[in-house]
This record gives sequence, C-alpha cells and structure tokens, in this order.
Amino acid sequence: MANLFELPRYIAVEGPIRVGKSTLARILAERLSAQRVMEMEDNPFLRAFYAGERGAGFQAQFAYLIRRFEQLRALDLGARSQKTVVADFIFEKDKLFACLNLTDQELDTYNRYYNYFREQLPTPDLVIYLQASPEVLKKRLRKKNAPGEKAINEEYLEEVIKAYEHFFFHYTSSDLLIVNTSEIDFVERNEDLQELLRKVSAPIKGTQYFLPLGREEAASA
Repeated sequence: MANLFELPRYIAVEGPIRVGKSTLARILAERLSAQRVMEMEDNPFLRAFYAGERGAGFQAQFAYLIRRFEQLRALDLGARSQKTVVADFIFEKDKLFACLNLTDQELDTYNRYYNYFREQLPTPDLVIYLQASPEVLKKRLRKKNAPGEKAINEEYLEEVIKAYEHFFFHYTSSDLLIVNTSEIDFVERNEDLQELLRKVSAPIKGTQYFLPLGREEAASA
C-alpha cells in the first residue's frame, strides 16, 4: 500500500535554553534537505539585560521581536512552493519571554506590535517541544559555560521552564510532539536520535508524547 503521509512542510523546534532545540533543528534540516531558520545570537541588549540594567529587558525583547518577525515573514511557504522549513523557535516564544521580563506598561506597548506582526506570519504544521528537568538544564548550562549564559541564575531558569510548561499545556495551534530529553541524548547517543527521527517521520496528530528508550514509545494525549 502506498504511503500517503506527507511530512510537514513547516516544522518548529522549541524549548528552554540548553534543551537541544538548535541541534535537533539542524539535524532535521539536514535529513529533510530543508531551509533552516535559526534564532539570532547577537542581540546587542542581552548582556545589559542579564546584568540587570534598567530598560534593557524592553530593548532586548523588541530586538528579538523585530528580528523574529523578519525571519518568519520572509519564508516562502505558499501553495506553489516546494520548500520544507525547520526553525528552532516559534513566534509565540517572543511573547512568552515578554510576559516574564517586561513591566505591565512595557507589555502594553509590546502587545500592540506583537499582535500586528503575528497576523502576518505562517503557523507551523508541527511543533516539537523539548523538555528537560531544571537539574538537567542547569548541568548542561554549566558544561557549556557559554560567556553570554553565565549570568543566567537558577531562579530565572526555573521561571522560564514553568512558562514553557504552561504555554504548551494549552497549545493547540499546531500538531505537537512533546519530547522529554532528561533521559535521552540525541547528540551523543545515535540510537536515541534514530528513535526520535522515526517518531517525527510518522503521522502526528493533535498532541503526542515521545518517551525515552526502554519505555512505551509514545502516548497520545
């Protein structure tokens, strides 16, 4: 019997810092010969934000908002296009961080631009949400020891993790695959990567969960 399943044309990978989203997005883009859309790494206001400078959060958030809008607005995903796109973020991520970092007055101004931009952007066919426990992410942050991440304190990291959990608990805009990476390592362990790629290559409808090797492979929500 012919396989009538078509892979999603627009896939986004999401999750908190050091969960592996950029790595997985790169691997998927290579396997699917897809266009890769990566987060900006040179936000000029980020260091000041982590240092606690007044107003830097608003500046950093707007820099991210504009850049993310420009990146996703430029995607060619029309009916005539044959492109596949893999991004390591979704646009809604921007508002998630804005709600964490902006004052009520700043958020009011931010939302006017966010809502205007969001109306112009495509929605992913599939979102892959990578989870990990706070302890695992803290360990990965220490191991990576990136200069721009040294100022991230544990309390802020835990707030980010909780915000992601809350957001994706209510997420219904796309098909969603939730992957807990606390006990798998698709960077170092090829068997973990192959199992995850097999799951992504199968039809995913609604919200589904990918469980670590050695357990039940997946469960539908």
